[in-house]
Amino acid sequence: MSRLLLRSAAFVRAARRLVKKNPETGPILHATLESLARDASNPALKTHKLKGDLAGSWACSAGYDLRIVFEFVQHQGAEVILLQSVGTHDDVY
Repeated sequence: MSRLLLRSAAFVRAARRLVKKNPETGPILHATLESLARDASNPALKTHKLKGDLAGSWACSAGYDLRIVFEFVQHQGAEVILLQSVGTHDDVY
């Protein structure tokens, strides 16, 4: 079951900054988002729940030090993935 990905304004800004600074991350980010939409529990993504200030959110890995923070939300009667942020481990946590 493929889920729709909704991009928050913060995610779009962070992704643009990231790709502008490191163009090689563009294809990696794109492939990771496709995989996330297909199966958020894919072991390759290392998806995990977050705690503390980000409780209720989830994160997945898009490479060694690249993380995507997201939430599962309801949108038009279906569960979708709301992308919140992307960046290095230190940037998003």
